[in-house]
Amino acid sequence: MGWFPAARWLLLVGLAVALGQHTETWASMSVAEGEQEEQVSGEFVEEDEVLVLTQSNFAQALQKHPLLLVEFYAPWCRPCQALAPEYAKAAAVLKDEGSPVRLAKVDAVEERLLSAEFGATEYPVLKLFRDGNRTHPANFTGRDAEGIVKWLKRKAGPSAVLLEDAEEAAAFLDAHTVAVVGFFSVSTLAHASSCCSCRRLGRLCTPEAGGGPGGWPGASMPLLLPLSRELSLPVMLPQNASRIFGAQVPNHLLLFLNKTVDSQLELLDSFRGAASAFRGKVLFVLADVDGEGAGVLHYFGLKSQDAPAIRFIHIETNTKYRLDTDELSAATVHTFCRDVLGGKVQPHLMSEEIPRDWDKQPVKVLVGKNFEQVAFDEAKSVFVKFYAPWCPHSKAMAPAWEELGQKYDGHPDIVIAQMDATANEVAGLPVPAYPTLYYFPAGDERKVWGLGWEGGYAGVQASCVSGGGCQPRVVTGKDELSLQRVETLRSDF
Repeated sequence: MGWFPAARWLLLVGLAVALGQHTETWASMSVAEGEQEEQVSGEFVEEDEVLVLTQSNFAQALQKHPLLLVEFYAPWCRPCQALAPEYAKAAAVLKDEGSPVRLAKVDAVEERLLSAEFGATEYPVLKLFRDGNRTHPANFTGRDAEGIVKWLKRKAGPSAVLLEDAEEAAAFLDAHTVAVVGFFSVSTLAHASSCCSCRRLGRLCTPEAGGGPGGWPGASMPLLLPLSRELSLPVMLPQNASRIFGAQVPNHLLLFLNKTVDSQLELLDSFRGAASAFRGKVLFVLADVDGEGAGVLHYFGLKSQDAPAIRFIHIETNTKYRLDTDELSAATVHTFCRDVLGGKVQPHLMSEEIPRDWDKQPVKVLVGKNFEQVAFDEAKSVFVKFYAPWCPHSKAMAPAWEELGQKYDGHPDIVIAQMDATANEVAGLPVPAYPTLYYFPAGDERKVWGLGWEGGYAGVQASCVSGGGCQPRVVTGKDELSLQRVETLRSDF
């Protein structure tokens, strides 16, 4: 069984992918042309106003509904389970309003041909199909009913809005986080209308708009300045996530705020005020916890009620830093950035509270706060599973890990433990996949060995005995994998 890849940024995450999504790879799956002719059925089952689609009725649904949002999900997926009530709520709202948009869902585990066709390797995946076209669906990453409804209404609405004057243009810019305004003379307006496909496109027609080449007026360009100033502070959106996190600047400072709260919006000026001093060194990013920014909250151990909050992250190492103050001014933000870059601020590591019964079961429960004390106990060899609660591979391994814990329960010098890697972090110890196994041999060298796992109790035992093709990772001390340590591993297990 292959390991489950952990998103380096759920921010690509999640927002990616942020973001609460995960990946499963289907082995060598393809839909060859002519391999299987899709059957068409006129029957549709509905669950909470959501159409249930299969291979047999998918094409019929596309033909019947000009705008169809389809969720590809897995029944065991926790993010999918969390989305379900919001998705149903959005479906009910749109149906009650008589919207032409319908919501549907596909069990990606059962309908593997559909999953392969549309590249649904992450769950949940939302794709909007228009006018029966199944080749270029639009992706959507929202996870709440209000956001889904708002986005779909925008997709179903007019492609462009006519702005009669500068006041309407200003109001249009204020109403949208990302907006495009086209300036046209009256003679070119009709042609522009026939070419527009953008959902948020404003058209401004003014007497002064006729002199520029191609109908673009130089005299009216100052109206674009408010848009330029707004975008000088990147906003966390699915549309620009890859640009933000793929930037050449590895240091990012994120301001988490709720844009519906006026007192928090006032912090933007202070945040922007500190940005200019770090141009080229730190990328300042706005994350709206009531919007698309909500998808990355968990990556920083935050909740929406924690806003406003500031976090600094170095993308290449995933090292995070926390600003510990309630005073968010340009001066405090500037000082914080300067001190992080200067190495004066300690990294912030997520940790749950230590459970009262963490050591009462055969498999001990570790969190960030007790990890070092247990894992680097010189008198004990400690074997730790880093897992994600929602990961199918972690779940599949659970019985074998429990059996291993029972076998060595009562051995004073051996500890079998596990840690939820989605809620706890350890400095210098990456978790590239779920599950990840690390072995901490007894002794004072503080060595860490990463072990492989092939599945089942026998696989765990084999990893323990042979090293499982282990790759040494050194926290401190020597960097070689000594023969003595290999023998210690064999004798311990």
